[in-house]
Amino acid sequence: MPTPATLLIIDDEPQLRQLLARVLELEGYTVLQASDAQRGLETLRQYADDVLVILSDVKLPDGHGVDLVPRYKALAPLAEVVLLTAYGTVPDSVQAIKAGASDYLVKGDADEQLVAVVARAADKARLQRQVAALEKRVGLQYSFASMIGTSAALTQAKTMAEQVAPTDATVLLEGPTGSGKELFAQAIHQASLRKGKPFVAVNCSAFSRELLESELFGYRRGAFTGAMADKKGLIEEAHLGTLFLDEIGELELGLQAKLLRVLEGQEFIKTGDTKPTRVNVRLVAATNRNLRLEAEQGRFRADLYYRLSVVVVAVPALSARRADIPALVVHFNRHFAAKLRKQPLQVSPEALHTLVGYAWPGNVRELKNVLERAAILTPAETPLAVGGLPVELQIATLGPDTAPGFDDERSLHYVEKQHIIRILRDVAGNKTEAARQLGIGLTTLYRKVQEYGL
Repeated sequence: MPTPATLLIIDDEPQLRQLLARVLELEGYTVLQASDAQRGLETLRQYADDVLVILSDVKLPDGHGVDLVPRYKALAPLAEVVLLTAYGTVPDSVQAIKAGASDYLVKGDADEQLVAVVARAADKARLQRQVAALEKRVGLQYSFASMIGTSAALTQAKTMAEQVAPTDATVLLEGPTGSGKELFAQAIHQASLRKGKPFVAVNCSAFSRELLESELFGYRRGAFTGAMADKKGLIEEAHLGTLFLDEIGELELGLQAKLLRVLEGQEFIKTGDTKPTRVNVRLVAATNRNLRLEAEQGRFRADLYYRLSVVVVAVPALSARRADIPALVVHFNRHFAAKLRKQPLQVSPEALHTLVGYAWPGNVRELKNVLERAAILTPAETPLAVGGLPVELQIATLGPDTAPGFDDERSLHYVEKQHIIRILRDVAGNKTEAARQLGIGLTTLYRKVQEYGL
């Protein structure tokens, strides 16, 4: 059942106003009343956050209802306005709707019609409020303010991104995989004039050349076997908004030429079409490669690189912003606690020291995965200890003198253990590669890791 709604009736006829109020109160509504436009506007100003529906007489002593609609909407943008009149005509109803009213009622209509119209208007207002609340949450989630950390490297990247966000300039985000480039792209979109318009993200490494061309540019019916209908591409879907091309370094040279035309002329030709399609999109691209070097070596179009790199934002690796790791740990622990419906995971000082000291080749994404694993596997009300972290993190902080168990330096166990530690450290914990270098099976390596408590 919907929550009770607050209504405002503005009418200079006391008997009719009170009758309407009584009918609607019996339906469960909270009803406010005003006898003229001035009192109605004052009441609305006071209760703007509560009022869902405004029922206003067209002919008021101090104003005309149609002319007052914009003033009502200015005070309560998410409220719906229903106009009341003694004599309804088609031109009047059209004028009312054009002014922003959601409906038009003739006084004296059956109570059933009044209740139905008000219920419709209240449902529409509730939906608008839900959408507005959702948009606000999304905006906060993907805002620059939502980025966790105060390190110099992150602050520098945020400052540059915030400066370019309000413009339509193309932005190139450079940084390693998992460092948060898409979060930066979302924040740039949310801080731009295109906020509220589409944000379309495409990972260029996830498609074959032919499929990526179809996804980006679309095609006309009959362009090739199986093209049974026209298809709108993602560039067209991003019209008036932002197109985010992740891993743009993977884009094939032929598609790079087509993308260059979009950047230069805001138009492209779909497969099977003979005339260009016009678009208005802002491009944000991301790469974990050195595109300047790629362009110099002929693996990426130099002209496209210079169009993409109007503003280059270096998104730092997590190892370059270790001071942010404790705050990220707290943030992710709260996130997973809410997701798993349990208390946030506490982290021991030793485990936090290990997290801060680790190299994080997978960056923030890897840290998030490690903490999700810990939130699932760590017993309730038990702090996360070093032993609860993945083996590659434990190994990264072990030295020859601190490795647990088999500590007799004269034993073969000790020598073997130290050798395994060194190899695992050299390959950053990659057990498949470690097993290859050691010349043993992966199952054997896992057994030895467990045996030596690594």
